[in-house]
Amino acid sequence: MEKIQDILLKIPSMRKQWQDFLRAFHLRPPDDLSQLDETVGIYDEVTGELLACGSLKANVIQLVATCREEQVSSRFNAILTELGRRLALREIYHSFVFTKPEYRQSFEYLGFHELVRTDRAVLLEKGKPDIQDFLINFDLPEKTKGKSIASIVMNANPFTLGHLSLVKKAVAENDLVYVFVLAADGSLFSPIERLELVRKACVDLDNVMVSSGGDYMVSFATFPSYFIPDEAEIVRYQTELDAKLFGRWIVPNLGITSRYLGEEPFSPTTEIYNKTLLQELGTQIEVKIVPREKTAKGEIISATQVRLAIKAGNIPDIKEFLPSTTYAFILENLENLREREVKKNYRKK
Repeated sequence: MEKIQDILLKIPSMRKQWQDFLRAFHLRPPDDLSQLDETVGIYDEVTGELLACGSLKANVIQLVATCREEQVSSRFNAILTELGRRLALREIYHSFVFTKPEYRQSFEYLGFHELVRTDRAVLLEKGKPDIQDFLINFDLPEKTKGKSIASIVMNANPFTLGHLSLVKKAVAENDLVYVFVLAADGSLFSPIERLELVRKACVDLDNVMVSSGGDYMVSFATFPSYFIPDEAEIVRYQTELDAKLFGRWIVPNLGITSRYLGEEPFSPTTEIYNKTLLQELGTQIEVKIVPREKTAKGEIISATQVRLAIKAGNIPDIKEFLPSTTYAFILENLENLREREVKKNYRKK
């Protein structure tokens, strides 16, 4: 007999059994267990052997593995059904899965639909609201059809004068500019705060449409990488998925002709991201990498520096980095922001 139950990863013996099981399928369990909300497994009731497992993080299904026996299909179905049931209990009826290309069909049999694929990975979704529901929110103004339409995707954690300079450059060179603000949580500033700060700073700019990126405009770090064995290839794999998703769905449906990126002199990871986006999207649209804006003192404007100043309480030091709306928000919410920073650092330990 077999039973399905929670895998309690805080219990060392259960965690080790799960980790060993995943590694047998060449999957890398995360070191940071906070990356997972729930993990379930199918066990042999007599021997206690783990026969299948799967995990959830928000509405992303991941780390699904089943023993390679005649019952693999039924166990796979049982794990996916249980994870779907748990999402429904949270009133979540839309989910994603990232998997190897050879497993795409197994998920499609259970109602998932392919969004995009690369040589190394496939992104699928199931349920509502889906990609079509997301795109229908963008009613392209008639007057801009056939004209130059730029796009900028940003985290804006928080929105700085560097971000604003990039937007203004795109405005000066195009008929319409879409500014997509990443919706993923986990930044110092919440998704709602970041979106609102961008909107307030851009309110006087003509032909700018500021929108949440929803589930489809994502940071490269969002894509799980547990099935990519080479650490050096993870950023490229994640960026390929991001670029192909943007190129297949966002570009044609919104009529986008260019994408603007901020140059990244400090972060090798983001530099790789920019170069990969250029390679992946460069044959489809114009990709422009713009040098970073500097202050009057010659300092490069950086959201990282702003967050460090918040942590240290040195807010006057970064006033010239920020639009007045962002600066006012930080002053008004400084205590709360510093508490978040402390909690974030505590969770990392």
